[in-house]
Amino acid sequence: MSEYFSFHVTNRDGHARAGELRTRHGLVRTPAFAPVGTRGTVKGVTHRDLIGLGAEMILANTYHLHLRPGAQLVARAGGLHQFIGWERPILTDSGGYQVFSLADRRKIDEEGVTFRSQLDGALEHLTPEIVTDIQALLGADIAMTFDECASYPVPEDQARYAMERTLRWAHRGRERFLAISNNPSALDGQLSNCHQVQFGIVQGGVYEQLRERSARETVALGFDGFAIGGLSVGEPVKVMYDVVSRTASMLPDGQVRYLMGTGMADDLVECVARGIDLFDCVLPTRNARNGQLLTRMGPLSIKKARFAEDLRPVDPDCQCYTCQHFSRAYLRYLFVAGEMTAATLNTLHNLHFYLDTMRQTREAIRSGSFGEFRQRFHETFSRRSR
Repeated sequence: MSEYFSFHVTNRDGHARAGELRTRHGLVRTPAFAPVGTRGTVKGVTHRDLIGLGAEMILANTYHLHLRPGAQLVARAGGLHQFIGWERPILTDSGGYQVFSLADRRKIDEEGVTFRSQLDGALEHLTPEIVTDIQALLGADIAMTFDECASYPVPEDQARYAMERTLRWAHRGRERFLAISNNPSALDGQLSNCHQVQFGIVQGGVYEQLRERSARETVALGFDGFAIGGLSVGEPVKVMYDVVSRTASMLPDGQVRYLMGTGMADDLVECVARGIDLFDCVLPTRNARNGQLLTRMGPLSIKKARFAEDLRPVDPDCQCYTCQHFSRAYLRYLFVAGEMTAATLNTLHNLHFYLDTMRQTREAIRSGSFGEFRQRFHETFSRRSR
């Protein structure tokens, strides 16, 4: 483990934990939400906006950055932090989610995955070793191991096959990561962050015995932190919560627990209650671009005609730039008119809501009032769109 990397829990309230995750590029206070900047940018907003919102970490995607601009170019520029102008921590996903989401454009075998690029149709072959090398060139603070994310529903035998292959890939990816870490001249000396750490991913679908085996064997490989993958792929919310609760209890208490790709704001609160420290999801930014504003009362579809003359802010109690300066009527007008500013203002609001929810969650855990905060949150929040 890098001398710059550490994680420790500072406060507990039930299973909920507040902590500090330290990396070479700074501190992340947990529980935390990392906005998704798939291609090295969070759509619709600048890095200055993200810093103003209080984002302490962003997520980027290995697969997409490999296709364009390419990891070698990023390495020559000094690494991803230098290339995109972001000085705070970065986590890179491995491309494992694309194994799920691009099922019609890829072929899996024991060696790895062959994708047909959506950019030019060229074949791109990724293996656990190649993915590890790409992430080493990118130089994010946290690199994820390569995994196979099974769909839902899936029979237990298929979930087992994907989980077992993920374990084999994890072993190979870990070996390659340690080989690079122990050789400063690896990859022709283009390493831009020799203090990178690597997280393992627990798979197994909705099957408890598979999750238990995956957790046990992944932990045994000695990763620097652990993620729960393969959820929010169509399973019922209650099932997801059950899997998170059981799997989190199987992971080391003193290391980061990261739930990948989840979800609505109430999901974050509920999964914090089950021991999760770190989250990411495209939902707040994607929904913003599609005209859905996420608030403490629930989603608001700003494109509806009934907001055409509504001069109230989206949420009168929200302190974000959007709510402090603009009305629902103006935001609807921008969206209907197809103005780029609509995506920016909507995204600022949605990210503020998520990041502020995490801030309030941390404060509640530290003060020993997380149970009350959780109850109040559910009393006002509804998934029904207004």
